[in-house]
Parts: sequence; structure tokens; C-alpha cells
Amino acid sequence: MPTVLLVAILAASALVTSFISGILGMAGGMILMGVLLALMPLPAAMMLHGITQLAANGWRAFLWRKDVDWRIFRGYCYGALAALAIFAAVRLVVGKPVAFIVLGLTPFVTLWLPEGLHLNVQRKGHPLACGFACSALALTAGVSGPILDIFFVRSMMRRHAVVATKAMTQSFSHVTKIVYFGAVVSVEGGRVDPWLGAMMVLLAFAGTSMSRGILERMNDVSFRRWTRWTVMVLGLFYLADGVVLLAR
Repeated sequence: MPTVLLVAILAASALVTSFISGILGMAGGMILMGVLLALMPLPAAMMLHGITQLAANGWRAFLWRKDVDWRIFRGYCYGALAALAIFAAVRLVVGKPVAFIVLGLTPFVTLWLPEGLHLNVQRKGHPLACGFACSALALTAGVSGPILDIFFVRSMMRRHAVVATKAMTQSFSHVTKIVYFGAVVSVEGGRVDPWLGAMMVLLAFAGTSMSRGILERMNDVSFRRWTRWTVMVLGLFYLADGVVLLAR
């Protein structure tokens, strides 16, 4: 049974991270995953993160539904289902140090790509590759926002379309994560109390709704700048955490 302090921390995390994701289209999930990994067993953290972020992303996708690029979303789904099938076959569950390190490294992947391999989700075939890579990362580290941003950062999409389409793709990834950790693999410590999940969902709705006005007041330049700097700082923090845990 979760303690009062634990519930309070989880509640605040759900509200604040959903608010951040509603503005930037990402980053909130990274923060929430770090909090959950610090407080809960990895399977339970994956499940609760999936439930909370599905609510936040699903509600964000509904709010901006007119701006969703459905061609990109369809391609993403095909790639995500392929990743789920492979993971279901091998039933892979990593440890916390590996999850933190992967979580920390993903924002910097774009720095290692050669010029000829620039990714753009508007290019033919790239949505499928995006779905595969993001879902594989979500099933390993719990989140895929940083790698998802690599596919969107060079697109010509406006911020509303970026936030809406990311929300749809992330919603689908969180569904696959819930299915994977809830049904495909059976790991001790993976149970989440229904009332706790319901609380996180309601707070995710609230945080997402609160963010809408701020996104409207931002411009596309500041939107991309804040997104990139936020995930880089978070990446360094989680990478350090993972290295410390691995050293122990």
C-alpha cells in the first residue's frame, strides 16, 4: 500500500509533467519516468508511466485533433507494432541502471548521426522507422520523447501539428507498453493499484488542460529551443544517475 508521502509525490509529478508535456510535446514523460524509477520497481514504474502518459497524450491529441498528421501516425503505428512483436518474442526487461543510461543517452543520439542520415518524419519511410525506434526505446527505457524529437526537429510542421501528431504517436506507444508489461511479460512488482492509476489519469488530464494557453502564446522558434535544451539537461541528469547505479 503506497504511503501518503509517496502518493503526494506521484500526484504532483503527474500534474507537473503533464503540464510540461502539454507545452513542449515531450520532456514531461522523461521527468515522470525518472521519478517513478526512483520510487517504484521497474515493471510497476513502466505500467504507471504508461497509464499516466496515455491519459496525458490522449487528451492532448484530442485537444489538437484538427492538427494531427494522420499519414505520419499510420506509418508510426506499423513500426511500433513490429517492435512490439519482436519484444514479445524475446520478453526483454532491462534493469534500472540500463533504463536510466538509455534514458540519458537518447537526447544526444542526434549528435552522432552523420549528415547523410538526417531524420525527418515527413520523408517517405521515416514514420515507420520512427515508430519502430520509439517503441523499442519505450519498452526499454520507458520513454521515447527524445528520439521522437529527432524525427520532428527538421520537419516543416508548425508547433500545433508537432504537438498533436507527437501526442497521437506517443499514445499508441504507451498502449503497446501497457500491453507488453501488463500481458506479455509477467514480472514480480508489476502490479499497479487501480485507484492510483485513476488518480494519475485525472491529474494528467488537468495538467494537459492547463498547458493549452501557454502553447498558444509561444512561437515556433522558442518552442523548438526550449524543447531541445530541456531534453539535453534531463539526458545528462539521467545518464549520471544510471552510471552511479551501475557502479554500485
